[in-house]
Amino acid sequence: MFDIGFDEMLLVAIVAIVVIGPKDLPMALRTVGRWVAKVRRVSGHFRAGVENMIREAELEEMEKKWREQNAAILAAHPDPGPDAEARAAAAAAEGDAAMLPLTPADKPASTDDATPELPLAPSR
Repeated sequence: MFDIGFDEMLLVAIVAIVVIGPKDLPMALRTVGRWVAKVRRVSGHFRAGVENMIREAELEEMEKKWREQNAAILAAHPDPGPDAEARAAAAAAEGDAAMLPLTPADKPASTDDATPELPLAPSR
């Protein structure tokens, strides 16, 4: 990370012994260790907070995209029946709006029974 070699570490140790003294060196190293641990904890919390904000922004973006897609789908397929609004409100209250099956009475009448509404393969 810092690319500190053996020579540099030896020089730092000699300077620390001369400046701090051999008697106070263990206490100084403990203090430095505590500060390093505190900095790592703070940086970990900061990193987790930033990742959480990024994740929330991505979720909001996906929810916006889903709302737009749902609006487009609802605009393309009008109200399927008289009780559809009540069923949609009940499903929204339960959180299962996408899981409601249409009953035969709710399905729109097709004009041509031989032609499917959504072709599975392109016609040639």
